[in-house]
Amino acid sequence: MDSLQRLIDLDRQHVWHPYAAMPNPLPVFLVRSASGVRIELEDGRSLIDGISSWWTCIHGYNHPKLNAAAQAQMEQMSHVMFGGLTHRPAIALAKKLIDITPTDLQHVFFSDSGSVAVEVAMKMAVQYWHNRGEPTKDRFLTIRNGYHGDTFAAMSACDPVNGMHHLFSGMLSQQYFADAPQIRFGEDWQESDIDSFERLLKENSGCIAAAIFEPVVQNAGGVRFYHPEYVRRASELCKQHNVLLILDEIATGFGRSGKLFACEYADICPDIMCVGKALSGGFMSLAATLTTTHISETFSTGEAGVFMHGPTFMGNPLACAVSLANLELLESYDWQGKIAQIERQLREELEPCRQLAAVKDVRVLGAIAAVELHHPVDMATVQPMFVEQGVWLRPFGRLLYTMPPYIIQPHELTAVTSAIRTVAASLEVN
Repeated sequence: MDSLQRLIDLDRQHVWHPYAAMPNPLPVFLVRSASGVRIELEDGRSLIDGISSWWTCIHGYNHPKLNAAAQAQMEQMSHVMFGGLTHRPAIALAKKLIDITPTDLQHVFFSDSGSVAVEVAMKMAVQYWHNRGEPTKDRFLTIRNGYHGDTFAAMSACDPVNGMHHLFSGMLSQQYFADAPQIRFGEDWQESDIDSFERLLKENSGCIAAAIFEPVVQNAGGVRFYHPEYVRRASELCKQHNVLLILDEIATGFGRSGKLFACEYADICPDIMCVGKALSGGFMSLAATLTTTHISETFSTGEAGVFMHGPTFMGNPLACAVSLANLELLESYDWQGKIAQIERQLREELEPCRQLAAVKDVRVLGAIAAVELHHPVDMATVQPMFVEQGVWLRPFGRLLYTMPPYIIQPHELTAVTSAIRTVAASLEVN
């Protein structure tokens, strides 16, 4: 068996990790196993996962109900193509998603990742207008500070200045960007906050296929929480100006914000919704794009006669079976009460960070918390600091953030918040 150092060396030489350089990548930590909220490293250290493996493992690792669902499905089949064939897990999962999402969403298109779900949504919107005889409606309106994925159409809807994809700006479709909402969640609404969005709609509705944004919570774009009235007014304006509304609930879906879906804070139903990340409980990759009958019924009569998209692993039976078990698990306990308890604890234990010199702001909503710093973190330095404290967190930019598994216990969450306070306190302000 290769030694620990040999494995790390091979990884550094040959394995390209996300948002990392080759050569000279950032430090990585070799995982042996994971169970509950803990990641066990090969060197014997145990880490409490404070970010649910990029917000996916809402019920932790190695959950017996998800394992059982996977094992049962593997005895039948792990995969079969979805073109011309179907199967019970996909049908059951589609029905479950229709039952728990806003009422008008009646049709489900499965894909492999959140980025692809966004690609599907944008493609669906453009082809819808083509089906309606309005091919000039092929652009998108979004809001600054947003993030929708790393594929090309999704990148075009990410913030072109403050986002992570500005290097590709010359290759991307040019979309319309409204000013980011400034009225925070819980503050008094001011109608002027929607002015930029409304102006762009009025001026460009003839070429805008859809507006796309994350409702209430901007996640990877800065972990910002904004007023639900913005979402409601945006929905009204889209209807008024004959523009579709796509809501990206990939990060916010399945309870993370305190509602099952963040759009519930605004009590609206989009024309198209994207879900992913926590859909399978982090077990394996799966995403979905949901839409209305009004939109879907145009595809059989359009020029192509079909929706022009079809991922190879679409509707993977193993992923669908596990996802269904994950959603049934979520429904089996008082997840709302659990999220409320996590929110209270995050607020109480992170509030003292406001007094630290390096800290600019502290924000909490549901099982999401961010400590914003005045300056970006040095990942090579900060990441090992968290590991040394027995916690797995993955800061980015100026943010120390946590999105813990829903099953985390109070003492485990305290370990996470204590680590954030310790690291924030250690950082100097230049």
